[in-house]
Order: sequence, then C-alpha cells, then structure tokens
Amino acid sequence: MTTSQSPGPRVYRGLNHTEGIGWIAGMTPVQAFLLIGVCAPALIAMSRNQWSAALSWAVFAAIVAVLILVPIHGRPAFRWLADLVMFQTGVLMRWSPWQSRAAAGLAGDRTEPDLPGVLARLEFPDGPEFHGSRICLIHDTTEGRWGATAKLTHSGVGMLSDDECERLASRLGSMLVGLGHREVVDRVSLLVRTVPDDGTEYAVWRDRHQRPDAPALARQVTAEIDRDVASVSVRTELFVTVSGTEEALRRPAKAAGGGITGRAFALYRLLEGVADGLRGLGVQSVTWLSSTGVAEAVKTGFNPAAAAGLSFRHLTSPDPDGTVGLPISQAGPALAPTPAARAYHHDGYSSVAYAVQPPESGTIFGSLGPLLAVRTAGERRTLQIHYEILSAAAGARVVKSDRFRNNVLVDAKAQRGFNTTAVDSRRQRGARDQEAAVAAGHAVVRFTVASAITVPADWNVEDHAARLENDASGRFHLLRLELAQDSAFVAAALPVGIGLPREKRAFDS
Repeated sequence: MTTSQSPGPRVYRGLNHTEGIGWIAGMTPVQAFLLIGVCAPALIAMSRNQWSAALSWAVFAAIVAVLILVPIHGRPAFRWLADLVMFQTGVLMRWSPWQSRAAAGLAGDRTEPDLPGVLARLEFPDGPEFHGSRICLIHDTTEGRWGATAKLTHSGVGMLSDDECERLASRLGSMLVGLGHREVVDRVSLLVRTVPDDGTEYAVWRDRHQRPDAPALARQVTAEIDRDVASVSVRTELFVTVSGTEEALRRPAKAAGGGITGRAFALYRLLEGVADGLRGLGVQSVTWLSSTGVAEAVKTGFNPAAAAGLSFRHLTSPDPDGTVGLPISQAGPALAPTPAARAYHHDGYSSVAYAVQPPESGTIFGSLGPLLAVRTAGERRTLQIHYEILSAAAGARVVKSDRFRNNVLVDAKAQRGFNTTAVDSRRQRGARDQEAAVAAGHAVVRFTVASAITVPADWNVEDHAARLENDASGRFHLLRLELAQDSAFVAAALPVGIGLPREKRAFDS
C-alpha cells in the first residue's frame, strides 16, 4: 500500500508497506495456530518427563514449522503443496483445457462471451448511449463489480525530465484521491502493451494514396524502407479500466432507474472526471470502448497477430449488419490447451507472467519503462498497474492497525532485551507518518503490478522470460506466478480490471 496526498499532491515514498505482514512475530493468525498445534505434543511430553517422545515431537514440529513459515519464491511449502494439488486436479479431471465454441463448430449468440478461466465470470452488457456511442460495461459476477474500459493515446514519458515525471506523479495522486472522495469508482487499472507492427495499416493507407505518376526510383526506395522498417517496428497500446462495487453503485443506480441502465449512468457520471484526470497526465485522447472495442482488445491480448486482420477489416468495409468490429463471442482464444506450470499457451503463442514487487523505499514515475523494452522483433511485453483507493474509514483502520502492530513488536523486543533493527524502526516511523497523513485527509491506495512477455509458440519462451528478468534486475523483483499463469496473464495483459486480490482483514493488511 502507499499513501497519496492532496492538495499539493505527490506520492509519498517511504510510506509503503506490504499486505500480509502477520501480527504475531510476523506470522498470520492461521500460521500461529498451526504452529501452536504442532508444538503442543512436544510440550505435553516434556511436562510428563517423556524426553524421547518430546524429542521426536520437537523434530516433527521443527520440520512442519519450516514448511509453514519459510517462504519459497513468495509462498510457504504448504501453500505450494495445496496449489500443486489443485493444479494437478484440474489437469487430471480435464477442467483446465479449454476450446472455444467456434473451434468446436458450435453456434452461439454473438452477444454471449466465450472466454476461458477467470474470464468466464465476466459479462459484457452494452450501456445506454454516452456521447454518441454505447459503452460496454464489464460486470464481474464473482466480485460484484461494474466497470468500463477506455483506449488512450499518450506520447510516453521516456523523454521527460525528472521534474516533469514528478509533476505527473503528483497529478496521478490527485486523480486517485479525487476518485476516492467520490466513493463510487474505487479501482483503476492502467495497461500498457507493445504491439508487433507488421505495417498492415500503413500498407492499406499507401495503396489508397499511391500516385500513379510517382517516379519509379522513388517507388523502389520507399518499398525498400517499408520492408526493412516494418519488420522491426513496435507500437504501444494504452488502456484504462475503472470499476466500482455493487454496494457503491446500488444507491445512485436506483436513483437513475435501476438495472444495468442505472448502473451505467452511475458510472457515466464519473467517466468525464476520469478522462479529465488522465488528460492532466498527458493523455491526448480517451475513447471509451463499446462491446466490439473490448472484444478486440481482449482478442489481440490473446493473439497479437489478430491486430493486422482487425485493422484491415476496419479500413476496408464494415460487417454486413452495418457494424465494424469483433463480436464479444469471438473475443477469446480459439484454443487454450492443458496449462503448463510455468507458462500459458494460447492461440499459437506462449506467455510468462510475473508479479512486479517495487522496492520498499518506493520508486519514481516512469521507472517501469525497461519492462516494456522489446529486445527481439516479434515479442510482446505488457505491464498493468492496478490501483484501489480505500475509503476514508477503511484507510483509517488500515493505518491504525499497522501503527499499533509495529509499536507492539518494537516494544516487545525492547522489554525482552532484543535489539531493534533498522527495518523495525523504519516501519514504525512509516506507520506513524502514514497515520498522520491519513488523518490530514490523504488516501490509502492499494496497488499491484503485473508484467508478461508473449512470444510465438515455436520460440523458446524461457530465453525471452530471462531477458525480462534481466531488465528488472536491480530495479524491481519479479515473482514468477507459477501454477497460476493463466490467471496471471489476465492480470498482466487484458484490460478487464482483474488483477488486484481482495483486501485482507485489517490486522492482516
């Protein structure tokens, strides 16, 4: 979590803390209870002077404690075992492989989504008209969230100075705090992904604007340049997804007429404010997507090569029914075979997704850029940041709990004669400062960052994954989300607002 402030906003660096830090000597209550349970037989045997039995139970308890407490690549051994059992169960029961209705030759409704994995819980109803178009609503039926996605145009931050990046970070903090005060939209997901550009759009434009009287030498030189540049050129797509909970939308939706239309109008009232905030970040255009736009964004997420055909389709002729675009029923991949533990295979491509862990000391605006630096023509990199703005009451509970926990730990060490580490002191000061910031009217923002790399299936995906890890080395820690690569791909590469886990209880935050 981090704290944003407004007015005079900026992002506080050094006020970050990690969710999941346990109350009891760094353990969560579940871990503490399990540890007490495995240690109890040894203590009972000692109380009865049964020293051989006590020694045996102590060895057993030590082994179990290591399995429960020691993290291995972000997860304790018991959690790895549970995840492996669920993964293998899905494979053996044939729940994990997926095939689209179209690939199976089955007809279906054009408005009914056909998506694998966690995407199966999403619905995509069209809302009422908004500024001349119908915006697609993204309804997460599991978490009870309603959202909308927009495609953005931005010139990038690679050439900006540190002061300009600082101003953009301040404006981002202002936008998040402003959304938090409205208490309707509480999640914002920013997705940036590179697009291997084969020059299809330019070729169509050239054919339409070719001059028949152009000199032959000029034609030859232009063709050679196009052939050399098109194979290595890279474009960048930028999306934003905003969403709010059913609880937050229920009252304004009821006032607007109820149902899907009422929820759409409740979201629409916030969209212009979001667009204005994004323009303050240097965004040049904000286009809220219809169902066909969302379908194309999801389709090209699974299959980057589909972008060329969709662009040609837009530039040539509309569909027979008078619309241009892909129906939501065709948004998913044609085939997603049995998932692998360390990669996700889809539509002739392979992807590896990571959770990006920023340093505890914080980072600066634009520092994630190296994760998008394409090293080989044909690969695609994606980066998505999910923000959740906590309400004032929830933020106050979180920082109060964090401050109390850190004070208890430091005081307990001091009373028992243990030295207080620099990490303990820094966390104590950070928790105190964070509570003061929230009391002054600032906001607590949860966030998570996911990144993925996608290459054709016949390439060695491990080589390209290693290059992504090298680009993050020394800046961020990449945690490969093994046994959950299909869900991690959604969090890193698709603009549907899925990727931030539910908030833990206050004493676990």
